[in-house]
Amino acid sequence: MTVLTSRTRPFLFCAALALAGCGGGIADSWVNPGNWFGQSRGQAIDASGPVNPLIPKRRLGQRAPVEYRGNAVDQVKSLRIERKPGGAIINVVGVTDAIGYYDVRLRAENDNKPVKGVLTYTLSAERPADLLNGTEAARQVVAARFVSDQQLEGVRTIVVQGARNQRSTRRR
Repeated sequence: MTVLTSRTRPFLFCAALALAGCGGGIADSWVNPGNWFGQSRGQAIDASGPVNPLIPKRRLGQRAPVEYRGNAVDQVKSLRIERKPGGAIINVVGVTDAIGYYDVRLRAENDNKPVKGVLTYTLSAERPADLLNGTEAARQVVAARFVSDQQLEGVRTIVVQGARNQRSTRRR
């Protein structure tokens, strides 16, 4: 900790007075970083000029729609429905034919509307470029989807389809 001695106090006092007395001299000089760029000014832009190719034509924050290329998973191994406030969560475990499938989804069939009391989904995933063999445990994929009480109204059975089988559960 620095202690001010009787010699340094008058020096600091004089330095403070000198700076305060300068007033607008330093405030308006090039020494002040606030003055380095000066005042801003507005200018009109000609909109008919060349278009900047780096600026997207669509609105910022809006992504281009990406097409989902997933195919039905080989088998549906298990289907479990968990009741939650306001609806239910559909949990599905599937087994693919190789390791590396990604972007697993439960895709709703029939516009997510029940047909004769049956709500149908397809368990699908995108296929990797390089296929690797592996154990069944290594080839498992999991997907879940929340379904609201309004969507479950009139539904007696939920069916999840794969490429080679399907699993269903009935309401009690």
